[in-house]
Amino acid sequence: MLRRLLSVVPPGTIAVGIGLGVLGVAAYVHLAVAGHALDDAAMSSLSVLWALVYAIGLGLFFPIEQEMTRLIAAQRVHGQGAAAVLRQGALLAGAPLVLLVVLLAAASDWLAVRLFGGDTSLVWALGGALAGLAVAHPTRGVLAGRARFGSYGLQLGIDGGLRILLAGILGLAGVTSAFWYAAVLTIAPVLSVLLTVPATRANTGPGEAAGWRHLSRDLGLLVVSALGAQLVVNIAVVNVRLLDHDDPAGAAAMLAAVVLVRVPLFVFASLQASLLPGLTAAATAGRPHEYRRLLGRALLLVTALGVVGGVICVVAGPWLAVTFFDAPDVLGAGDYAWLGVGTLAYLWALVLGQGVLAQGRHRDQAVAWTVGSVVLIALTLLPGDVVWRVELAFAGSSVCVAAVLALMLRTTRLARVPGPAAARATSIGGV
Repeated sequence: MLRRLLSVVPPGTIAVGIGLGVLGVAAYVHLAVAGHALDDAAMSSLSVLWALVYAIGLGLFFPIEQEMTRLIAAQRVHGQGAAAVLRQGALLAGAPLVLLVVLLAAASDWLAVRLFGGDTSLVWALGGALAGLAVAHPTRGVLAGRARFGSYGLQLGIDGGLRILLAGILGLAGVTSAFWYAAVLTIAPVLSVLLTVPATRANTGPGEAAGWRHLSRDLGLLVVSALGAQLVVNIAVVNVRLLDHDDPAGAAAMLAAVVLVRVPLFVFASLQASLLPGLTAAATAGRPHEYRRLLGRALLLVTALGVVGGVICVVAGPWLAVTFFDAPDVLGAGDYAWLGVGTLAYLWALVLGQGVLAQGRHRDQAVAWTVGSVVLIALTLLPGDVVWRVELAFAGSSVCVAAVLALMLRTTRLARVPGPAAARATSIGGV
């Protein structure tokens, strides 16, 4: 039975899954300790910061990991190294990080008042957390693209272990400042990268740099897709705070609910790290049957994850949120049902997006997430209860993106993605 289960997932999923499991547990421990240590106002501010870190940070820096993974995996098929792509990824992560820090500095007072209850230190904590993601994702792109999934999982595990350790120290010390709980989001990922530098640099080889024009085009489209994806999955917490500014309990309760229903997303992330290289290799080598098999198995797996996770959250979500996160008891089973539907559809959209991306169809993926973002905004602006509107917006936009991507894949045939001999199709090679 176990052997059959392992055959369903791409190679490397288990190794990444172990590390990601530690990181996932760390997120719950971190928020649980903070929820019990902070008052409602401070926890609401931390909730908004948490949502912004992953909406903006993953939206900007995870695409760099994805594109580096795709490029390096394609190059590996043809026996090339990864050093040149690693240098490009570092530059591509550094530029937006500098711009973000400048913008945060310029608008620090306004952001502190609107989002963090006047606490300017949280604006700087936000900048630090974004820097942590900017450092981590390019290195993970190298590890995934070179199929070094053990080292990839190790980096995730170190990150998670440090978060648990640091949050535990803060809790035991009786710290009641949101800033220090936010600072964990900077310290842990940076240290995890430093401790896995030897694995990242090992046997990378000189490789071939991607053409900047094509790389910037493809990466720009990926950023559009990723920002849309992170907007859909993270904006609920921020919207509750912005649309109902006088109720800090709503944002804290929504964060607890969102974190609970996103357990299947943590599991999928372990699949995602190895799914994209597998699909890319199949497309690059012209193996359509292998490509479709990987995609179909991934869809079956995330469907099972989404259904099981959704049922558990509907039944036990309200109790879990109050018990583990000390969240305000303002959301019921119906709220978790909407969030569960949205999570299942979001999982479908992520898998189908990997299928589109592996073919180098960055524009199609960007179009789908742009359409989903428009639907999200439209549903959020409907009249009615704020919480219901943000839940409906999450579910409706996720279903929309999944449907658009499925239609795109159904109406096109898989074509062989060329290797370095035809570099422009995969963004590998000269300008």
